[in-house]
Amino acid sequence: MIAIIDYGAGNLRSVSNAIARLGYQAVVTARPEDVLGAKAVILPGVGAGGDTMSSLERLGLSSPIRQVIAGGRPFFGVCIGLQVLLSHTEEGGGHRCLGVIPGRVKRLPPGLKVPHMGWNQVKQKVAHPIFEGIPDEANFYFVHSYHVEPEDASLVAGETEYGVPFGSVIARGNLVATQFHPEKSGEMGLRMYDNFLRLALRG
Repeated sequence: MIAIIDYGAGNLRSVSNAIARLGYQAVVTARPEDVLGAKAVILPGVGAGGDTMSSLERLGLSSPIRQVIAGGRPFFGVCIGLQVLLSHTEEGGGHRCLGVIPGRVKRLPPGLKVPHMGWNQVKQKVAHPIFEGIPDEANFYFVHSYHVEPEDASLVAGETEYGVPFGSVIARGNLVATQFHPEKSGEMGLRMYDNFLRLALRG
């Protein structure tokens, strides 16, 4: 089973439709037992970090997410679904996050138009199966005002420039997370989801 986590504010329909277009069947769920029983988990993202964490805690989903990732099961985070994986976000006066990836979520620098909205390039920093068939510096669709800064810079698999260079793809073991929205990124975004799911369900 592929579980798409429903915490009340995710970009669920677009993600679910993208997965269906690739020929996979996913379950949109807020049930902790579904997350724990899934072969692959996707945490989509729209909204604010603090609100997302409150919803995950209220629904009893924080611990299952940590367990899935700690157990090495395939996990894909999108936008806020990436940001809440870090230790702390500056958004909304500051909030603790899931702490799966040590690091902070910081606001984009002053003087820039925020949110950073639209197409931008992703420079591939490491050779990773998530990039199979995707050209270096391909464009993906972004909507965000904050960016992640992991303590371990080697986890940045893809980087994007908007005022500052920031990690737009984070990868560690079976965890992959993107600041952009693959489901809104056309052919390249679908290819990235397909790469993830082929790796996740290979056996």
